[in-house]
Amino acid sequence: MKLRNITNVEKFLETVDQCKGDVYLTTPQGDRLNLKSQLTKMLAMTSVFDSAEIKEMDLEFSNPEDVSTMLLFSMEAAC
Repeated sequence: MKLRNITNVEKFLETVDQCKGDVYLTTPQGDRLNLKSQLTKMLAMTSVFDSAEIKEMDLEFSNPEDVSTMLLFSMEAAC
């Protein structure tokens, strides 16, 4: 799943925490970072999300139900 123009990073991370399975951020280099891991989340936030807005990101989900959770977030963020 590709998300674009995320301006509320805090709400995005809260949504990741609500997911039942693991949520992976795929970097442009092909690395997969598990955003459910607190250590990975802190490292990713300082290096990948150093601005107030996330321009674009690719996410993968271990639990297919979590796609709908993230879709709901993206629809609410667009309003």
